[in-house]
Amino acid sequence: MSAAVQSRHILEAACRQVGLPAEGAEPIRIAGNAIWRLAVGIVARIGRPDAQAVAARELAVARWLTEEGISTVRPAVTDRPVVVDGRPVTFWAELPPHQPGTAADIAALLKQMHQLTPPDALGLPPLEPLAKPRRRISETGLLSPDDRRWLQEHADQLTADFARLPAGLPPCALHGDAWDGNVAVDADGTAYLLDLENTCYGPPEWDLVSTAVKHLTTATVTAAEYEDFCATYGVDVTAWPGYPVLAGIRELRMVTFALQIADEHPHARAEAQHRVDCLRGRKGARPWTWTAVP
Repeated sequence: MSAAVQSRHILEAACRQVGLPAEGAEPIRIAGNAIWRLAVGIVARIGRPDAQAVAARELAVARWLTEEGISTVRPAVTDRPVVVDGRPVTFWAELPPHQPGTAADIAALLKQMHQLTPPDALGLPPLEPLAKPRRRISETGLLSPDDRRWLQEHADQLTADFARLPAGLPPCALHGDAWDGNVAVDADGTAYLLDLENTCYGPPEWDLVSTAVKHLTTATVTAAEYEDFCATYGVDVTAWPGYPVLAGIRELRMVTFALQIADEHPHARAEAQHRVDCLRGRKGARPWTWTAVP
């Protein structure tokens, strides 16, 4: 059964549980998380297997940010995930017509979020940025033994370096996957923060490094856009001594995400191997040209 067909079956079962029609639902993205647009102004998000706690926290974080005056996606229909075949399904109010945000938009939202004190009830976990890459390296079927061994050793070194990060900004609530693709701006100019499943607690530099990496590693954020990002937030994370460590972790996450996607989407295999080759120094110096994977 293809990922899309399996995802639709889960969607239909979840919709039956909450009394929503699944007829006419259209996929927005079928990847690690599957996202569907229903015909009734609701967006359904299907999480990974056994990620119920993550989905429940995502709903709680959305409610907290909304109460604090930060524009974000809002839960709809139910405040708890619906679980089908071990996969949590959450429902969200569809945003008004919008377009992708800019680097400055994500900087403004991060600045607001980082100034908040998260309630203990949220139970935000500490930042563990290497857990996903390690799992992906172990599980992917695409790596040669040599590449797998190298990536595992690289992750080991980054883990040790992360434990010795130099002092930086005070720790705070983090978005966890803060890049301009997780911001949407409507026709009135309101910017919405999206994709809250990685929210955690830790060094704010982690939320800043994604945009810096898009500038310095993949050149998909221009110098002018990065300057706007730094001016809006008030900090240039590349000037911090810990930047190379967090940038290395972010790059590894981008590489292993492509490996994960390529396991399910064969057309992404060449891109996944290309990213591995870049990280291993086979494709020259940064910036590298990476193509988006679904």
